[in-house]
Amino acid sequence: MSRRSGSFGIVAAAAAVLAFGTSLLSPAGPATADPATDPAAETAEETPRLSREGRWLVDQHGRIVLVHGQNLVWKHDPYVPPDSPEGFTAADAEWLAEHGFNGARIGTLWAGVTPDAPGRVDEGYLDDWQRVIDLLADQGIWMQYDFHQDMWHETYGGEGVPDWAAKRPAPYHLHPPIKLSFPATYITPELATVYDNFWANKDGVQDGWAAAWGAVAERWGDQPYSMGYDLINEPWAGREWLTCPITGCKSSYRDEFQPAYERATAAIRASDPDGIVWYESQLLANQVPNSGFGPANDDQVGYSWHSYCPFGYLDSQGIPLGVSGCKDYDETHNAKALEQAETMGATNLMSEFGATDNTELLAIDTASADDHFTSWMHWAYKHWDDPTTADGRQGMFADDADLSTVKQEKLRTLVRTYPQATAGTPVDLSFDPGTGAFSYTYEPDADIEEPTEIFVSPLHYPSGADITVEGGRVVGEAEHHRILVEANGTQPVTVTID
Repeated sequence: MSRRSGSFGIVAAAAAVLAFGTSLLSPAGPATADPATDPAAETAEETPRLSREGRWLVDQHGRIVLVHGQNLVWKHDPYVPPDSPEGFTAADAEWLAEHGFNGARIGTLWAGVTPDAPGRVDEGYLDDWQRVIDLLADQGIWMQYDFHQDMWHETYGGEGVPDWAAKRPAPYHLHPPIKLSFPATYITPELATVYDNFWANKDGVQDGWAAAWGAVAERWGDQPYSMGYDLINEPWAGREWLTCPITGCKSSYRDEFQPAYERATAAIRASDPDGIVWYESQLLANQVPNSGFGPANDDQVGYSWHSYCPFGYLDSQGIPLGVSGCKDYDETHNAKALEQAETMGATNLMSEFGATDNTELLAIDTASADDHFTSWMHWAYKHWDDPTTADGRQGMFADDADLSTVKQEKLRTLVRTYPQATAGTPVDLSFDPGTGAFSYTYEPDADIEEPTEIFVSPLHYPSGADITVEGGRVVGEAEHHRILVEANGTQPVTVTID
């Protein structure tokens, strides 16, 4: 057993550097390392990317990674946050890392990738996102590229697809489009027909979507800190949507969603043979967990799912029924996500939850995620004048341009002590955002040379963190409030922090 109290020290960090021969503050290792003569240097120079092994996300060293991230989706033209305080700058990337957010789901929208015609890529748009991507990668933040869409296009009050893919179908084009508040437009006959046409590849629109994914993979197939491609946000089943809560729309998954996703995967694989391709379930699965994907024909696939408890939505609309019922909802959704991922042969990610300032609900969501070792992306980092949200209370800040206006109670709920990378297999995890009490047990893997990395919340231990390790020891620290833990042998390691 080892025990350590107080704040982390410079001496410990230096000891970690000496112990492992590679500075953990710089994944590429020391500049003098020669991969030709030093196998350890060659390992250190592997591109940091996440892949799937079984149910887990793993890094380039084979460690199991848990992601606690934020959604970064700018839904207005030009569909990328500006280089300004209200958008995204180096200060934002540093803020994320300092608060333990090691993931970002970034809205690299189809509307921006090929805005003018199928196959005609706007390299300037990709360059604008490259600026943000470089800032995130510099902070060691894992990134998921997201073809975000809500209600297809601005024509229907949403966003996501290029103008050329948004031609109105007959006979609906004979009258002005119906544009309701989000998400009500989904249920209109015209928009349902639009989605049916996409799944049927009418006029080659689906081909254009897949080709755009090919362009994204060509640009970012070798990008450090990639965690893959989220093919389409919250797809709609089309005119059969009414049956989805009852039947699960199994025919939609079999005949429409999965074949389309396989088409996009093929386009991605032309440039990126190993990146994770994330399948999302239809929108109503956010409330009724009845996704119906079959086994994937690719071994680097993930199941991307969203968790929006109906009690939370009612609360946001001024119907105060309380959110305690969301505990059962979250348990069911996490369990069903694991089942769906197992059927697919996939890992899984809760790529959206939150969209609220209700910290009781956020605490329920994150506690359930801990119970199931679920990685997550909170919606959303900044509000960014979101035009398609059912709850106006979202984002981490009262003022997007001023990081000092962070919502403190919300921050304390989402910033959690947790294992970011585990040299072994997780067994048990718990964290109390009220007290900061943390416990984590894992079974070590002797074949992994790199240490386990645990982010220690800077918000929860005003007198310093009291750290106890059974079956191992703290061997140092890394930047952004991480401790490094090594096992003493093959027995389980338990880390407790108060």
